[in-house]
Amino acid sequence: MDHKWESLSKVQQLEVERQLLQYKNGVHEIIPEAELKHKLVKSISTGIPLKIKLGLDPTAPDVHVGHTVVLNKLRQFQENGHMVQLIIGDFTGKIGDPTGKSVARKQLTDEEVKRNAQTYFEQFGKVLEKGKVELHYNSSWLSSLNLEDVMHLSSKITVARLIERNDFSKRLSEKKPISLHELFYPLMQGYDSVALESDVELGGTDQQFNVLMGRHLQEHYNKEKQVVILLPLLEGLDGVDKMSKSKHNYIGIDEEPNQMFGKTMSIPDELITKYFNLITDLSLEEKERLALEIEKGTLHPKDAKVLLGKTIVRMYHGKVAAEQAENQFKEVFQKGALPEDIPEEEWTGEENISIVDLLVALNMQSSKSEARRMILNGGIRINSEKVLDVQSNVEINDGMVLQVGKRKFIRVRVQNKM
Repeated sequence: MDHKWESLSKVQQLEVERQLLQYKNGVHEIIPEAELKHKLVKSISTGIPLKIKLGLDPTAPDVHVGHTVVLNKLRQFQENGHMVQLIIGDFTGKIGDPTGKSVARKQLTDEEVKRNAQTYFEQFGKVLEKGKVELHYNSSWLSSLNLEDVMHLSSKITVARLIERNDFSKRLSEKKPISLHELFYPLMQGYDSVALESDVELGGTDQQFNVLMGRHLQEHYNKEKQVVILLPLLEGLDGVDKMSKSKHNYIGIDEEPNQMFGKTMSIPDELITKYFNLITDLSLEEKERLALEIEKGTLHPKDAKVLLGKTIVRMYHGKVAAEQAENQFKEVFQKGALPEDIPEEEWTGEENISIVDLLVALNMQSSKSEARRMILNGGIRINSEKVLDVQSNVEINDGMVLQVGKRKFIRVRVQNKM
């Protein structure tokens, strides 16, 4: 080992231990942990920051708090003086990551990739300090590879090893097709680590195969191998599935404060500690204290969720907005009052209409079947009065308030007819 532990001062040794403890908190696995400590020793003794990689294929531009699990870990590295390498997969994004897919992904156009990448970077700036991020597009090096380079790269891995990954083996067993270009995806992503000589790569547990490929290829190209840090996937508001916009179980980082707070209050009690640990900027000591209080029952789940909701809103909208969101929630959901900032919708249709048609026309429900189901479940109110009959008609009045569920309101405005 070039930079031995014993060569560090006591202060430097304590700093290595502090950083290592911070990085270990909330992660699923560090592969291998001993190498991360070695890299920290080397960095602190030389004053050269580590290069921390996160690769992104910009297939969906809207960021939710589930994405911030890895971003918060990146921010910790940033705060300790290390450099974040944010890789926008404008080249690999046009291949499509096969992870978790039973069929090949749709390949993106250049325009889609650039638009999504810009949105990602802007939203990530709410968590990361953008001035301390190296932004790379992997087409910079992948586009310049010729066929001989690609053949050389592909010789570093066997087909059997590629087929081992669950996505491919499952599709093979189900006799579903695998396109040849999909096999190149992990190779291309792994080559990013070779090109940038990354020290550490972060990813979710579902990305294990891809991020370990970078370590594998670095070794074959005679580079120092990166350490891999795998982070757990965050369950959504339903407490079952991974947080996802398609599952409608997410908290978006661009959402309004009241919506953020209200959604947080709906998470299952058993996820409170995990949310505190993975998506908030509280100190490690504060997280440990809250976890202990929740476990002992000295902090009621409801009070814990209020604190969690305020913390999340404060992180993205500021302290004042967090206080206002808490007060709004208490007024609307605990005292039964209507919110002050109800969005308004102009109505130019019939004066008398079925409640089902009205909900769909105002885009408060996506279909008539969903509207009927919501009515039968007691989730529809007009002027705070619950609607129970799916066959009922509504007489449209100026200023009437429709409510769907706990958080969706619309005030209907009717223009006076001459």
